[in-house]
Amino acid sequence: MNLDDFSDLIERPDGGVRRDAEERRERLIVPPGALGRLDELGEWLSAAQGSVKVRAIEQPRVVLFAGDHGVASLGVSGRPAGTAYELVRSVLDGASPVAVLARSANVPVRVVDAGLDCEPELLPAEVVRHRVRRGSGRIDIENALTTEETEAAVRLGMAIADEEADSGTDLVVLGDLSVGGTTPASTLIAALCGTDASVVTGRGGAGIDDLAWMRKCAAVRDALRRARPVLGDQLELLAAVGGADLAAMTGFLLQSAVRRMPVVLDGVVGAACALVAQRAAFRAPDWWLAGQVSGEPAQAKALDRMALNPLLDHGVTVGEGTGAMLALPLVQAAAALAAELPELPELPEQPEQPEQPEQPELTIPDGAGADSPDEES
Repeated sequence: MNLDDFSDLIERPDGGVRRDAEERRERLIVPPGALGRLDELGEWLSAAQGSVKVRAIEQPRVVLFAGDHGVASLGVSGRPAGTAYELVRSVLDGASPVAVLARSANVPVRVVDAGLDCEPELLPAEVVRHRVRRGSGRIDIENALTTEETEAAVRLGMAIADEEADSGTDLVVLGDLSVGGTTPASTLIAALCGTDASVVTGRGGAGIDDLAWMRKCAAVRDALRRARPVLGDQLELLAAVGGADLAAMTGFLLQSAVRRMPVVLDGVVGAACALVAQRAAFRAPDWWLAGQVSGEPAQAKALDRMALNPLLDHGVTVGEGTGAMLALPLVQAAAALAAELPELPELPEQPEQPEQPEQPELTIPDGAGADSPDEES
């Protein structure tokens, strides 16, 4: 497998349709610019759908990739290592923030176990049936995955994207359920952006104290030493310092762009996968929206590199797709406005005025009106 092959498979959203949508926007009853960012979103959706008049977002779906990371054993996460299955269980029980939001919006949630470190019996079969391996390696001292496992994880993400596209999903809210996942995500972004560990290392969704942050910085620094020699190969990079869930999300993002299925990104893990995918296919980011600012410095660097402007900045750091889910109503509102706002009525044609006949030119004979020289004073 060569991820660079996606560069030939992914096309940009239809630029001609977007220009036509911009022209139509100028004819709507609400003045251009009065709806702010919603105008831009509506035009983006027109191009993505290939239709000047936007279709409503009718079948959105939340897709969450789950995995554990061996680096969490160093105490770099606010949660104990190997407990990502508890996050999955919370989503399935409807008790997590993203589950509550999805339920209130009547949006189905799909959880995919790419690399959880738990017994499969703890979760439903439809969640664990795709598992690539049990947990990912400690990226500070060893590869997260073998090359074969990395390829399997990417193909898993591609297969999930195909399943969603084939089922009629018209927009995906993408998130992750991981423990230790922000450490490989920060490493990937630091490697691809050429920055140091301290610049990209944040405190994660669960929050960590200063001591844990320093341990995390050290882990990212050590992992970066292992990442730099394989920067030219995206698969090898994911194998060295990624993880099963990150590799699967990368494959999902690439195949979603191939299938012309828009995706809303959530936090730093999704941003890291998107950055890897962009290295493989430079047109792919045109199919993605950044849902929110997560507060992670690595996310900000990745989004800036991809020129993606987040829709929301509400200070939501919980992860798990929550911020992207909060952005979904905004995208749906933009679609509804672009589809349903009426155009200005055309002005009635003015009747043609009859041509006025040309007036004959008045000529005055020579000497007419002048005093006669023979006339006495």
